[in-house]
Amino acid sequence: MKAWLDLVTRNRLAVALVTALIAAVGLWSFTTLQIDAIPDITGVQVQINTAVPALAPEEIERLVTLPIERAMGGQPGLDQTRSLTKTGLSQVTLLYKDGTDQLKARQLVTERLTAVQNQLPPGSTPQLAPITTGLGEIYYYTLEWKRPPPGMSAQRQLMELYEAQEYTVRPMLRAVAGVADVNSNGGLEEQFVVEPDPVRLTMHGVTAGELAEAVSKNVENTGGGIIRRGAERFTVRTEARVTSAEAIAAIPVKFAGGILPLTVRDLATVTTGAAPRQGAATQNGRETVLGTVMMLVGQNSREVAMRVEDALPGIEAALPKGMVIDRQYSRADLVDRTIKTVEKNLGEGALLVALVLLFVMGNWRAALIVALVIPLAFLVTTGGMHALGVSGNLMSLGALDFGLIVDGAIVVVENSLRLLGQRRREKGEDLTAKERREIVAAAARMVARPTLFGIAIIALVYVPVLSFGGVEGKLFQPMAQAVMLAIVAGLIWTFTVVPALSAWLLRGPAKDEGEEKGGFVGVAERVYTPALNGAIRHPALLVLAAIALLAGTFVVFRTLGSQFTPQLDEGAITAMVYRPVGMSLEQSLSIEQATERAIRRAYPQVTHTFSRIGTSEVATDPMPPEQNDLYIFYGPEKDWPTGDGAPRTKDELIAGIEKVAKRVYAKQNFEFAQPIEMRFNEMLEGVRADVAVKIYGDDYDTLERAAAKAKAVLEKLPGTEGVEFETSGRPKSIVVELDHPALLRLGLGTQEVNNAIRDALAGAEVGFIPHGPARHAIVIRMPESL
Repeated sequence: MKAWLDLVTRNRLAVALVTALIAAVGLWSFTTLQIDAIPDITGVQVQINTAVPALAPEEIERLVTLPIERAMGGQPGLDQTRSLTKTGLSQVTLLYKDGTDQLKARQLVTERLTAVQNQLPPGSTPQLAPITTGLGEIYYYTLEWKRPPPGMSAQRQLMELYEAQEYTVRPMLRAVAGVADVNSNGGLEEQFVVEPDPVRLTMHGVTAGELAEAVSKNVENTGGGIIRRGAERFTVRTEARVTSAEAIAAIPVKFAGGILPLTVRDLATVTTGAAPRQGAATQNGRETVLGTVMMLVGQNSREVAMRVEDALPGIEAALPKGMVIDRQYSRADLVDRTIKTVEKNLGEGALLVALVLLFVMGNWRAALIVALVIPLAFLVTTGGMHALGVSGNLMSLGALDFGLIVDGAIVVVENSLRLLGQRRREKGEDLTAKERREIVAAAARMVARPTLFGIAIIALVYVPVLSFGGVEGKLFQPMAQAVMLAIVAGLIWTFTVVPALSAWLLRGPAKDEGEEKGGFVGVAERVYTPALNGAIRHPALLVLAAIALLAGTFVVFRTLGSQFTPQLDEGAITAMVYRPVGMSLEQSLSIEQATERAIRRAYPQVTHTFSRIGTSEVATDPMPPEQNDLYIFYGPEKDWPTGDGAPRTKDELIAGIEKVAKRVYAKQNFEFAQPIEMRFNEMLEGVRADVAVKIYGDDYDTLERAAAKAKAVLEKLPGTEGVEFETSGRPKSIVVELDHPALLRLGLGTQEVNNAIRDALAGAEVGFIPHGPARHAIVIRMPESL
């Protein structure tokens, strides 16, 4: 240490150049550091979604979900399996241990799905969800008609929005770097619907299956290969595909005894309709199409959101005239707001430390030397974070403590001032540069050992955090890494830059230290000295007081609340809305639109709202039609209207929103959170609430009674704001029980009846009509009125 301190105090110019170079590298690292709001705690997971039309949840659970779960068992690194079965959908989520390769896990899942495919019901094809994370939904936008073409109906507007989303916006956004996929909610998918008339079918002796078969044989083109004629070659193809509803209606079905055959129009009505949908979307009380951009695993949310933002103007230019893309939510806004808060707090903290140093040390040069350690250590910290791949976020940057960083520098500078002043008074004149250099080196050497041990002990406190795994590790390891980098950086500067600057700038006080000191330090010494003397004279009393204080802190500690993560004010409210089970999508949509309009009327501070109802195109977060996520955005609280009854805080606004919504429809219940907060809760336990109770069993009636008792107990607990069932009751269903003796008399099999019911009610797709990039399905389906 002696040789090192002599080196840095003699070669101050070299130290300054190296410091400037390191600071420049740190500044570059700071400008290129990945910025995020909070660490992404999502582990390695693979989600399997299987659409199973026309089967009840009980059947899907038995025939799809359980076989897939069994097939996935025993994989290397598989830690947990979650499943969700709803009408028409099976979802299996596989959670892997940390360190598992995401792509290898998906490859193994694909191989096992191939093996289990033949065990699944016909028409059910498992698909893997996009390679994204639980916090991967980084950007929301809506497609809307700013000026719809004159005379266009509301249904046609939604169809056009759907096609623009699926065939223009979605493919173009998928090409943006860092985007895993784009999910869709709302709109109407155009179909050509053939609605058989049961009376006419019976009169002409034609079944719905025969009608479907006749249509399917007349909707395809084919190729005839290649023929040669002399020196030329020709490709042969047919033009047999129907291209309109009129052409479908003219398809022959049966050649009877009449002159003309029976056609589709003789047996059914052909219309341009919409496919049955499982979800919808609204924006400010109007039905719309909602797009959700999902980020690829390992990407930075802020950077990807900004790339999406930059791509939207070019995409909007490709849309039909009068159609616009309306930005609803960008993760970049939250990140910028969070980092701005962190930067403000760090800046104020650094300034406060510098002022305290100046006030306490009483020497502006000494205070300047110590304060300079703060930005230098911060730049080295950002360089280390950049090298380790740690993003700058609330947990990493927000955990920095500048007081810890400058502890060692304060000790070195104070000791240098003491020895310089002592030597200056002994000599009776100013010290030479050589003398100052030697004294500063000796002063730093004197305190090097205790300073190193003290800083090392502080740094070692964070070492156990580095051993955390799972969610805890992803959340707290960046904090520990950043703090340890900052402490080590401060220690390095303490024994390089601080001695060099001290030898150059410090002169030492000419006043005798034995004289009475004034100011803050004098007051502190006059209070501390008798207290110290008293403690030395009565050590037993001091120990007893310390033990009593420690016992008191344990008592207080037991009464403190706890929270897993710091709660950000995201500038938005997320409401999980639950309505009575079995409600139709149309009714749920109507209530949601009325609710949003009422909220906007009642609270001008609400800038905009949007919601997604039911299940999206990519079922990453499936919900039944009676449930939806409502996103409510509000302006700065300082701009909120004032007056009697006007909400003054976010909590009061939430309470008011719930009251307004209950007036619209009394049977809808709410769980309020924030966008990221909701995703955190869902990733941790698979549910969106802060605390959830899961009750397992085979008998639903027993489970329902147990859940009601649990709800009554939980509602009485202190601090409980609300307890709601995630799903209350069971959806209604119509069960068709087959009369097997009657089937035997009629010569019919079970499969024939099942097919007839499936095709007539769920619909049978028999072909499609291409229209540009779009494909409009031709579907045989009984009228809804039947």
